[in-house]
Amino acid sequence: MSLYIGLMSGTSLDGVDGVLVDFWAGAARTMSAAYVEFPQALRDELMALQAPSPNEIEREAVAANQLAEIYAGCVAQLLAKSDMKSADVRAVGVHGQTIRHRPELGFTRQTNNPALLAELCGIDVIADFRSRDVAAGGQGAPLVPAAHMALFGKEGKTRVLANIGGIANISLLHKDGSVGGYDTGPGNVLMNAWITRHKGAEYDDNGAWAATGQEVPGLLAALLAEPYFALPAPKSTGRDLFHADWLDARLAPFASARAEDIMFTLTRLTAVSLARAIAPHGSDAVYVCGGGAYNATLMRELQAELGEAVKVQSTDALGVPPNRVEALAFAWLAYRFGERQPGNLPSVTGARGERILGALYPR
Repeated sequence: MSLYIGLMSGTSLDGVDGVLVDFWAGAARTMSAAYVEFPQALRDELMALQAPSPNEIEREAVAANQLAEIYAGCVAQLLAKSDMKSADVRAVGVHGQTIRHRPELGFTRQTNNPALLAELCGIDVIADFRSRDVAAGGQGAPLVPAAHMALFGKEGKTRVLANIGGIANISLLHKDGSVGGYDTGPGNVLMNAWITRHKGAEYDDNGAWAATGQEVPGLLAALLAEPYFALPAPKSTGRDLFHADWLDARLAPFASARAEDIMFTLTRLTAVSLARAIAPHGSDAVYVCGGGAYNATLMRELQAELGEAVKVQSTDALGVPPNRVEALAFAWLAYRFGERQPGNLPSVTGARGERILGALYPR
């Protein structure tokens, strides 16, 4: 066996997904999966760290230690479920929690304490995957298209994998073997912020609240006027751009709109921005992963935008549950590091060339 663990906690700040994967002979067989929810206090702190704030260096370090402990708990669950020991696993690939992503300034920062994680779980840890790509002039994101092609590409078929987490990104898996991809814009981040403000909920379960609303005239166009949407690839984004203040500035002329109508329009924003990115590539099918795959209203709107000729379905159709795909990708990136093989795609990130991604923290 060639066992690797992948851990992913994303922009939605809900918790960490983990998978234990056997990459023997280049195949990918998931041995176990686990999810550990973040405590509310940690969610609040990670959200606060998205913007400059007092004593943020110390606060980030403390949050990183808490994250490492949660990551270690997820690793322990994965081992227990598969009846494996830490010595059986070659490495843990962990993305960390993005709190700043500024490739235009030459840096990206994912909060984590990989040294502590290696100490706690007794396994080599590979972390900080984005930085080498940024150092090579790339966006540092999205990094998953290379993994998506290796795991889900099919000769003679053009497929799109759409990851709808806090931010949405696409992997364009072309039938000729070429790969593209980029962040398309907000996924769940604005919808989650809006429902938390008005309902106290963390997310719109199955899109039920959005389904009670209708599109606010003029608002979708105002949101889509954001210059990011018109930028050519390669490009990447995050909470540095799409946050509550960004939304409030654009909602000001629509103060009389009902909250549920704004919620539906935000759902439409994600669907339309994704569809506009996908449509020009003539895909045979679109497979959705991330939390957005569980939002029936969003999935319905995305299907409507793309039309009947393109089938929209979750990655369950490919044999991988939507909430495991990103963790699987980071297990693959750790595997690539272990084989000393590149993990980025210059065609996606804009880097000057292929690079081995990640930094090793030995057990």
